[in-house]
Formats: sequence, C-alpha cells, structure tokens
Amino acid sequence: MLTERLELKSFTPEHAEELLALRIKNQAFLEPLEPIRSDSYLTLAGQQTEILQSEQGRIRDQGYIYGIFLQENGQLIGRAALTGIARGPFQNSNLGYFLDEAHNGKGYMTEAVRGVLKLAFTQHNLHRVQAGVMPRNTPSLRVLEKAGFRKEGLAERYLKINGVWEDHVLFGITIEDWEAKL
Repeated sequence: MLTERLELKSFTPEHAEELLALRIKNQAFLEPLEPIRSDSYLTLAGQQTEILQSEQGRIRDQGYIYGIFLQENGQLIGRAALTGIARGPFQNSNLGYFLDEAHNGKGYMTEAVRGVLKLAFTQHNLHRVQAGVMPRNTPSLRVLEKAGFRKEGLAERYLKINGVWEDHVLFGITIEDWEAKL
C-alpha cells in the first residue's frame, strides 16, 4: 500500500538482513521501549524467524506486520503491526510500531499509522484497533492522537518493558471514528 511518501508492505524472507540492520542500528533507542528479547533475536536467524512467524500470522488471519519503506529509495525505516486479532463480535486488533530514530520527527510514523488503519478497516475487516503507550513516550502518544485515536484510560503495570512492569495509556479507534475523519 502506498501513502504520500511511504510504502507499507508485508515482510518477505528477503527483508531479513535489512530488518536486522535496522534493529541493530536502533537497539539502544528502542531498548527502553520494548520487552527484553532473547539473545537470538538480534541475529539473522532471529529476524528470519520473526518474518516466518509474521507470514504464519497473516495466513491464519491473526496478525499483519508491515515494513515501512520510503517510496523515494525503498529504504526500510520501520515496522507497524496489527497483532492479536480477535474475530467474532470483537473484530479488534492491537497496533504496535517503531521507526528508525534517524527518521523521527518527520511525520512518517503518523503517515504509516494512518495507512495501517486504512488496511485494518478496508482490507482486514476490523471494527476496532487499540494501542497502548507508556505515558513518558510523548512522541508515540502524539502519533496516535494525530492519527485519530481517542484516549481510553490508563492500564497500570500493563506490559513488562525492558524488565519493568510499565503503565500504559490505552487508545482506541473504530471504523466509525476513522470514517468520520475521512
């Protein structure tokens, strides 16, 4: 899927080296914002496994993980994921994302999240997308607000991030909210 400046596309095995390089480059930047990973995560085999698991999730309609690529040169600058899809009466997914630190502050993540919402509501037939962000992660809070999410509350000790149970501000958006902003 193309946005104004980006291309969102599913990872293939050929992306493993590029994804690994992005992860290694941003390891110190992302470490305070992510769970502790196994030693094998930051290896080529670890990223190949991540891509394989994302393909299996897509086949089972349990998750959709997109690489965020610059249209101008095809460079991978981040990832956005719809995971934990619940079907039936819920039709809900969790949204997670990260962006190369060097590309922060340029509006790319907001653009990518808007693109992922379009995919969520028009291709994946979801009714609701939710996201949780640590209160101190101001840039990510701003991304969700600019993308049209509404703040729904605070979940205390919600996720174990970098070894610590962290509070998260919960956000949500439904297809009705999204359509009203078109």
